[in-house]
Amino acid sequence: MDFTHLDESGKVRMVDISEKKDVLRIAVAEGKIKLKEETIHAIVENRVAKGNVLATAIVAGTLAVKKTPELIPMCHPIPLTQVEIDFEIDDHIKAICRVKSRGKTGVEMEALTGVTTALLTIWDMVKSMEKDESGNYPETAIHDIRVVSKEKLEE
Repeated sequence: MDFTHLDESGKVRMVDISEKKDVLRIAVAEGKIKLKEETIHAIVENRVAKGNVLATAIVAGTLAVKKTPELIPMCHPIPLTQVEIDFEIDDHIKAICRVKSRGKTGVEMEALTGVTTALLTIWDMVKSMEKDESGNYPETAIHDIRVVSKEKLEE
């Protein structure tokens, strides 16, 4: 099996994508955060002391998508055309990040970075509500982060 990020001598390198043509690329990633029931109610009712949790998570996730090549060394800086972050709320919060680009490489790492940062932002904003008496988070967990879909739409 060949690894595209390694040269013949095993040295790490960024893949050369200069010969690939620009096409529309779309990726969707999702992940979940498990929180206490009362924390979820506080988020929905906008009663969290730090402010509007979901709005802040959208901004943080969007910024993270834009910073992906600075955080993941072998990711190419690519021209993003759209970032959408949405939430589904049940007994947990599911974050969904959809990223579009017209470029030479896929956007799944950007979508994963966006969804992960949105979930981390939620945790940060409600951590005082989630801590137990010893300062730990026995019920809080981020899980099931995955790429739901990846498309390459050639004209």
